[in-house]
Amino acid sequence: MAAVTVWISSLCRSDPGYGGWAWVRRIDGEAGPSAIKGAAGGERRTTSATMSLTALSEALDGLSDLPAGTAVTLRFLDPDLAGQLVTSDGDYATTEPDAWAAARAAVAKRPILELVPAAPADAASGFLNAWAEFGLDTAKSRGSFKAAIPKPNLMKFPG
Repeated sequence: MAAVTVWISSLCRSDPGYGGWAWVRRIDGEAGPSAIKGAAGGERRTTSATMSLTALSEALDGLSDLPAGTAVTLRFLDPDLAGQLVTSDGDYATTEPDAWAAARAAVAKRPILELVPAAPADAASGFLNAWAEFGLDTAKSRGSFKAAIPKPNLMKFPG
């Protein structure tokens, strides 16, 4: 059975304010352009929690071309994310109900999901933070934004 690793990152300046998110996925054990995929986006008038949950939802939705039983390792920077996902009444559920519902639905579609905190100093985290910043900047100038990360850029992903 195939396995995939997904990295996510998000940010918000100020909170609430402009926010951005990014994700990259790599099919484990495969190389080349078809093994990697990613996207970035951003919103105006948003919160850190919404951006974190949006990054999660978008990343898991980006696995729709893989079988539901694919093992997924999720590497994330938001230290509150894992704790929020295992509680039904955490802060994210009460303060961001729409983003929370979308994230919970995306998680429910993936029965094999391992949550692994990512280190901010990792090169993969820096790559994703740059794309989340791009999403934030684009949202600031153009409004809500979502686009695939171009393949030439993805081929430089250090994860």
